[in-house]
Order: sequence, then structure tokens, then C-alpha cells
Amino acid sequence: MTPYTPPLADIRFVLHAIAGIEELARLPGLAQASPDLIDAVLEEAGRFAREVLAPLSPIGDREGARLENGIVRMPRGFAQAFDAYRRGGWIGASFPEAVGGQGLPRTVGTALSELWNAADIAFEICPLLTRGAAEAILAHGTEAQRALYARRLIAGEWSGAMGLTEPQAGTDLGAVRTRAEPAARGFRIRGQKQFISYADHDMAANTVQLVLARLPDAPAGSRGLSLFIVPKFLPDRDGRLGPRNDWRVLKLEHKIGIHASPTCLVAYGEGEGAVGELLGEPNRGLSVIFTMINNARLAVGHEGLGVSERAYQAALAYARTRVQGRIGERPVAILAWPDVRRMLVRMRAQIAAMRALCYWTAGFVDRAAHDPDPSERARAADRVALLTPVVKAWCTDLAQEITHAAIQIHGGMGYVEETGVAQPWRDARILPIYEGTNGVQAMDLVGRKLAMAEGRPCRDLLAELRGDLETVPGELRLPLREALDRLERATRYVLETGEEHRGSAATAYLRLFGHTLGGFLLARGARAALAGAEGGAAWPGLARFWCAHLLPETQGLLASVSAGAEGIDPALLEG
Repeated sequence: MTPYTPPLADIRFVLHAIAGIEELARLPGLAQASPDLIDAVLEEAGRFAREVLAPLSPIGDREGARLENGIVRMPRGFAQAFDAYRRGGWIGASFPEAVGGQGLPRTVGTALSELWNAADIAFEICPLLTRGAAEAILAHGTEAQRALYARRLIAGEWSGAMGLTEPQAGTDLGAVRTRAEPAARGFRIRGQKQFISYADHDMAANTVQLVLARLPDAPAGSRGLSLFIVPKFLPDRDGRLGPRNDWRVLKLEHKIGIHASPTCLVAYGEGEGAVGELLGEPNRGLSVIFTMINNARLAVGHEGLGVSERAYQAALAYARTRVQGRIGERPVAILAWPDVRRMLVRMRAQIAAMRALCYWTAGFVDRAAHDPDPSERARAADRVALLTPVVKAWCTDLAQEITHAAIQIHGGMGYVEETGVAQPWRDARILPIYEGTNGVQAMDLVGRKLAMAEGRPCRDLLAELRGDLETVPGELRLPLREALDRLERATRYVLETGEEHRGSAATAYLRLFGHTLGGFLLARGARAALAGAEGGAAWPGLARFWCAHLLPETQGLLASVSAGAEGIDPALLEG
């Protein structure tokens, strides 16, 4: 596949024009994020992504992770790359310096995540989960747990994973059966977990799983779940590794894509029981693990962005060089044909909107953590909660379209593995399933997020967008106003209708939400570019394309939302 070129100019433009990185750097605790430092970080990260991670991606796809005598072995070069990644301090880039991080804004961390995912999504899943485990332990652990586990996770000495799903309990975590019994040292864990990414591997000295299990006296259902820290090797209080814990990988799943990311079936307690430490309060495991899950949902959206950029670059390079057909007597590359250009411009506009949404949302993550005004922190946290299902579902749904279009542009060569363009398509397919399927995200948006805090976060966002109509370029105002009117009508419908209609409308509503918000963010970028912001020359054209070709789709989406459950008859599935 085409070598990866980090899109640093596009990234810098969105950081400045959409996310407002200069404003974020003025928040307490983020002052070190000077423009010069951010540029240096992006340059070095781009080099690492291009030179170290991107060449690993096809190797990992061909070789995959493998299970040998109970040990998970990674493909060639992965352990060395992880060691270099660790020594570079990349896992802890957005953690506070007080816990061993570099203290960069989460917004910059989001840009780094895009680079890693574009270069090699299968590799980046391990640091992603490690960051999530560290965040959960920092938020809910004891001082001893933070010192022992979180710091080593942030340093990349150990890696993290989530042990949630069981064969009989997928999204329904209330059906979890894994047991935790009090013991002389912590708790003894017994049971099985399925689909655990990076539960084990040979890149770090220790792996640390956060495992959901039930205490003996726990209530039934999700209210009876507790969360436990279950390492591969049992450390002493100073972090020296001791005996192997009583869990093992039974098998690795054979997947469509992300072959280098080991997806494990794990058995706990085939002997005396796996030793685990309680993280947080008993029977409050879901509230603890959702610290990790909510961050992971945003991170999966970033995965969709990264893999889409990689597919787009491959498609554009092929379209420029693949000669096929003639204009008059002159042979031309397929980029000359209108439908190919249409697909490529649509891909670039979608990626720009995805990048804007991801970075803009990350800015609110930073504000929720660092703004000195408690009311502003609360407002920012509500905005993050509202946008999280949109970042996760909308960006990963668009990744399906973009990676599909990349294959289509390659024609027959896209359907054979030697071009490599099928890999992003295969890798991206898991993303709408990860961390709660996109249908679950849509239900969360219409069932919980729109109504939270008496509907204020949603009203505030819609009012903010309506205010934008006064300042965006004039030619964009009418299509944006019409799309916003549709979004407001759709919002009223899902808030006022019954549960069956709301659930049936949820997916169309989330897409309508994403398309409308994406249009406004592109318009903000167009406004900044026309005012002279560096690196945004394409944004006015991308915004016009969005208004002409994607916002019209909101008409059909509104009709689908308003139809609710009409025509969705279970009898149609019989016979």
C-alpha cells in the first residue's frame, strides 16, 4: 500500500481553527503546551508513525499474533516498536506530569492518536487500552494502586486490558458470571472472558487486566458487579514481578482484520484462583469501568478517523497514477473521471469533518479537567457526554464508507490483497462493534444524552450552532439553517415519542446529528481559512461540497426519524 504521509498541515489547522489549542494552553496545568512544543511533538510523532509503525502494519496483517504453548507472540518488529514507543513517552503524553506523564492537552493526544491509528491501528490498540486502564486506576484506585499500577502503565512498562465480555454476556454485562471470592491476598477470580484485546502479549513485562466479577453476596444483574485488577505476574509493593497469576489464554480469535491485535479467550482460576485486587467500591464495578469505556468510545472514533485517512491516501495516490481511458486521444489517469473525483472529495470532506469533531470534543475533555470555573467544567463534561456517542458511532460508520470507497477506486486491484487497500477496510469493520455497537450508541444518545440535565446540554449546542449562522460564509447559511431546522425537528420527535418509535429512529437520528454538526464544523473551518488561518485553503471548498452533497441527505434522515417504528413489523421476519 502507499506509504503513509502524516497530514500535519491538516492536523495543525484543526487544532488551531476548530479546537482552539491556544485557548486550551491557557488553562491551569496546560501552560507548557506552547505552539513550538506542539509543533515539535507532532513532527516527531509523525516521523515515528511514518518510519516505525506504518511499515509494521502489513507485516502484522500477514503474520498476525499467535498463541504458542500458552504464550501470545506478536509479529516481527512489534516488541521493538513498542519499546521505542515506550521510551518516547508516547503512552503518557496526555497524563499529568505528577503521575509520570508529559502534561500535554488531551486535544494534542487526540492528534497523536490519529497518527498512530493511521499508521498501524492494530498496534495502537495496546497503548489505547493501557491509557484507559491507567485512567480508571487514577480515578478510582487507592494511593497504593496508583503508585504500583498506574505509573507503570503510563510509563509503558506494563500494559492494560479490559476483561468484560463473556460468551453468554456480550453487551448485557448484567449477565456476567465470573466470580470473585475473598482470600488471604485480595480476591480469587474464577471464570472466563471472551474478546479481550491484548489480554496477553510479549511486548511488555506485565499485562494488567481490569476484570468484572461478582462477589459472593452481590445483588443480581449489573448492580452486583465489582471490578478487579488482575495482573499476569503478581508484583510486590515495589513493583518487582513475582509468580505467574492463575489465568491463561485458551485461544486467539481468527478475525476479519486487525490480525496483529490478539483477541483472547481467557480462563481464570483453573488452579487456586487468579489473584485480583478490588478497584473502587464493591458492587460498583460498572461505574468504575465506564471511566475506561467512555474514554475508549472516544478513542474508537479516533481509530475510525485514522484508518480513514490511511485509506484515502492510498486511493488518491492510485487515482493519480492509474491510467485508464482517454479524453480525446490522450490517455488519462482515473482521477480525470468525475465519479472518481466525487468519491475522493467526499472522502476528504468526511475526514475533515471527523477530524474537526474529534479534536473539538477533545477540547471539551480538557476544559472539563482544567477549567478553573466549576460551572464551566460541568458544562464541558456535559458536552463531552453528549458528543461521545456521536464521535464513536458517526466516525466509525463513516470509516466503513471511506474504506469501501478506497477499494472501489482501486477497481479490481482493490479486491486483491497485493495492493494492501483491503486491509484498512477489514481493520475498520470492528469499529462499529467495539465498546458498545453503534446501535447502542444511538440508543444512548436518544434515550439518555438528549434528556440529561433536563435537556440543557443539547439545547446549548443547538443554540450555539444557530448563533454560527450569523458568522459563517454567506453561501453556506441557507443549507446549514435548513439542516439545523431538521435536526431540531428530529430532536423534538425523539424526545416526545414513545420508546418503540424512539428506538427505531435512533440510528437515523445520530447520523442526522453527525451530518449537521459536521457541516457546521466545516463552516467554522471555512470561516477561519477565509480570515487567513494557515493551512486551511481547502476548507471553503470542502464546506461547499458538504452543503451540496451531504446536507441534502438530512432530508431523508429526518423522514426516517419521523417514521419511527412504522413498517418495522416483526411478522415480516417470520416464515
